[in-house]
Amino acid sequence: MNENLLADREEFISIYTQNIKRDGADQLLEYLKNKCDFFTAPASTKYHNAFEGGLLKHTLNVYHSLVDYLSRERVKNVYGLNYDNETIAIVALLHDICKVNFYKVTTRNVKEDGIWKSVPAYEINDNLPYGHGEKSVYIITGFMKLTREEAFAIRYHMGFSGIEESRDVSRAFELFPLAAALSFVDMEATFFLEK
Repeated sequence: MNENLLADREEFISIYTQNIKRDGADQLLEYLKNKCDFFTAPASTKYHNAFEGGLLKHTLNVYHSLVDYLSRERVKNVYGLNYDNETIAIVALLHDICKVNFYKVTTRNVKEDGIWKSVPAYEINDNLPYGHGEKSVYIITGFMKLTREEAFAIRYHMGFSGIEESRDVSRAFELFPLAAALSFVDMEATFFLEK
């Protein structure tokens, strides 16, 4: 593991252990550390953070963006959004846990300076085809309980860019504002911070 990846791993573990205390959290962290590829997986095959450790980097970007978003005076005072550190850490750090053991390393051909060469790449190898946000909720709840708002935030974090009915996304955002906030910062991380 390179230095940046090790630093990101340490930061993730520190945030997780300082904030997430509910029953089963230790077992979930053990799973992430030793029984899956969470710390080395890419975030996508080619769109954002398609590199070793990309999922981890994306997760940290989402966490920091959510902390920043929820600390804004307008968000706290006008919209009334106020969540504890544990909830913020859970939804941000675990929203994309559905991507563990999801990608496999392969190669693809690219032309460089008029010469074709084989380069490392990722492709999807989904052995648990259970959707996206709902798969994250499913994996997490195998270890620890989520509040209803946490579950809906993770389930609908793709917002309107997912395959869900737009009226369902709108209703989830209306009923559970944390879902809208997580979706906003996930897009910020994906389209601005990770471009």
